[in-house]
Amino acid sequence: MSNFWDNVQPAVKKETKNVAVSTAVGVVIMWGVFAVLHMVMPDKMPLDYTVFLGGICGGLIAVMNFFLMGITVQKVAASTDEDAARSRMKASYSQRTMIQMLWIIVAIAAPCFHFVAGIAPLLFPGMGIKIMGIIKK
Repeated sequence: MSNFWDNVQPAVKKETKNVAVSTAVGVVIMWGVFAVLHMVMPDKMPLDYTVFLGGICGGLIAVMNFFLMGITVQKVAASTDEDAARSRMKASYSQRTMIQMLWIIVAIAAPCFHFVAGIAPLLFPGMGIKIMGIIKK
């Protein structure tokens, strides 16, 4: 396994770490929103293991999606065949989208996950990247 990590470029590692941190912060904020809503509407808004499990699993799927994208970009950048690189990028996008769609179906269908808490973290990496871009400017 260490050989795999040795082949990952430092930029991919760094940006994946940043996305993981921003996603974790987003999940914690989401849990806080759930807690406030639960205090206001305890009958309508749960605050149980389904919310926490959905947030954790959704956050992991979101970070994994970003990491797989980074690995693909790394491989495409090293490729000399433009058509093969384009094809690899399209296949990666399709596969990563399929993983997210399957997760959304599981988050909705499985009773062990609160569907909103499972799906919302998929949006956090994009928001985190945009916020970091604003802060760095």
